[in-house]
Amino acid sequence: MITLKQMAYFDALARNLHFGRAASEAHISQPALSAQIAELESRLNCRLVERSRAGVVLTEAGSRLLPGIRSVLEDVRTIEEQAHANQGTLTGRFRLGIIPTLAPYLLPTLAPDLQKHYPKLEFQVRESVTETLVQQLHAGSLDAVIAAAPINEPWIAHWPLFGDKFHVVASENDRDILASPLNQHKAALDRLLLLEEGHCLRDQALELCESRPAGNLVNYGATSLTTLLQMVANGMGRTLLPEIAIPAEARNRDDIRIISFSDPAPERQIALFYRRGTQRGADFEALAERVRTVGGNIFAHAEEILNDRTVDA
Repeated sequence: MITLKQMAYFDALARNLHFGRAASEAHISQPALSAQIAELESRLNCRLVERSRAGVVLTEAGSRLLPGIRSVLEDVRTIEEQAHANQGTLTGRFRLGIIPTLAPYLLPTLAPDLQKHYPKLEFQVRESVTETLVQQLHAGSLDAVIAAAPINEPWIAHWPLFGDKFHVVASENDRDILASPLNQHKAALDRLLLLEEGHCLRDQALELCESRPAGNLVNYGATSLTTLLQMVANGMGRTLLPEIAIPAEARNRDDIRIISFSDPAPERQIALFYRRGTQRGADFEALAERVRTVGGNIFAHAEEILNDRTVDA
């Protein structure tokens, strides 16, 4: 008899068309995934995929069976969601995806806050870039995602959470930018350091540069804001820092300067995304409320730090 796990693995393989990426998404080894797909093919007595050096291609049988397999997986998710709804708000397992430019700053406070308010919650977190999280949300391996809006998928709904303002960060020895607040329409963001491709914060920085003067963009393939700030502190350029990161990244540092924009300051909108038609609406509403509360406290702390810092004129 075929199993739900085998169907879920085949679904992941059909979306990724690559055994390594599908195995990573399914959190199993590549040989284990390959063995499960082979077992599924044996049970169904047909080939589902063709393997090659270039990757994976669905066979005619695989393409024909995939919609039915996905329908079964969706029905199972609906049953699980209905069962969770009967157990009360935010009880049992909840799998949350969150982008890397939010996770280090939001989770250390959010996780204990959820444990305090919802002690029966089994909270699981996966951190990755938006594209990967959306794929996992669609596959049902995540229940919700916290990321920057918009995510333009017809099957996704969302709860708005908060706006996260951007600030320019320069080396303490960098005196080319003197005034704060900056007029965002006149700010020349020269030598702007960016995260590697795939991070939405990179795209937001590029969007900010499109409508105003910008010098050379510097690509170092950095995967974290912490790395970018170290580069900035060593005079390698400037970067944009979201306000939610200020308490963790800029507190007690005298090697960088934070320069704010004048209102209306550029910002990213953060939201909680989930699949439309879900049975866990009360869970998402409750989670959104806790995230807003936690986020509000972080922003209040960031404001205190900004008020304490002086920017030489």
